[in-house]
Amino acid sequence: MTMSECETIDFEQGWEVMRKGITKLKNILEGLPEPQFSSEDYMHLYETIYNMCTQKPPHDYSQQLYDKYRESYEEYITSTVLPSLREKHDEFMLRELVKRWANHKIMVRWLSRFFYFLERYFIAQRSLRPLNEVGLTCFSDLVYKELNAKVRDAVISLIDQEREGEQIDRALLKNVVDIFVEIGMGQMDHYENDFEEAMLKDTAAYYSRKASKWISEDSCPDYMLKVEECLRLEKDRVSHYLHSSSEPKLLEKVQHELLSVYATQLLEKEQFGCHALFRDDKLITSSMMQHVTAE
Repeated sequence: MTMSECETIDFEQGWEVMRKGITKLKNILEGLPEPQFSSEDYMHLYETIYNMCTQKPPHDYSQQLYDKYRESYEEYITSTVLPSLREKHDEFMLRELVKRWANHKIMVRWLSRFFYFLERYFIAQRSLRPLNEVGLTCFSDLVYKELNAKVRDAVISLIDQEREGEQIDRALLKNVVDIFVEIGMGQMDHYENDFEEAMLKDTAAYYSRKASKWISEDSCPDYMLKVEECLRLEKDRVSHYLHSSSEPKLLEKVQHELLSVYATQLLEKEQFGCHALFRDDKLITSSMMQHVTAE
């Protein structure tokens, strides 16, 4: 029997087919014993949506299916995803978040295929939000909005631990920071406002504390070597797990706290002079000295 010859499907009957398919997908994502989708499984789900959307009124269920598509994410997030995240903290929460975000993107990819006929006609004709956007927005509204502050603080804490010489999981940090970027769906607002702003503020506070200690303990050459090393390490952090747009802002914070704030003290240090720019035959970066003298 072809799709055009199918008997009329009522909503409950058709949605039961879709519900089973969605449950199968959830089980796969949760790592439960469940066979992968076969091509026959996929076609059965696609055809069910097709039939439910092409029946004559009042049996055209396009709007109801569009609503159910969104509700499927909301139910899964509320019942499974959020509880799994709320029970974890710090680095364990970050790992769970990375896993849940990856799973959510897989779920969006599969469900948008099952419901694709909605995209082609119903959504296009009514200028509704695309299926992919609806799916990602559910995660943003329900997970990201609740947890982004805790996630930000956990990431910043790990960055400061690394600054103190501890080993951290840089790959994990990159995956988490990427969520701040990806959740914006092409915009950098979430990364800049929800993460970068606080990260830069913490960076300034961190180097302010370091500078106040170093300026009283170190000679000018030793101090400048530390500045040079700090700038190198911050550039390295950007290359490994921060967004590239953060580099100039981050380096400016470091230079301000280590050089600009203490420009007068550096210039007045007793050993300051041309000979003091050398230590073990190493020349202090001239651009940094220009930064000091320009203050």
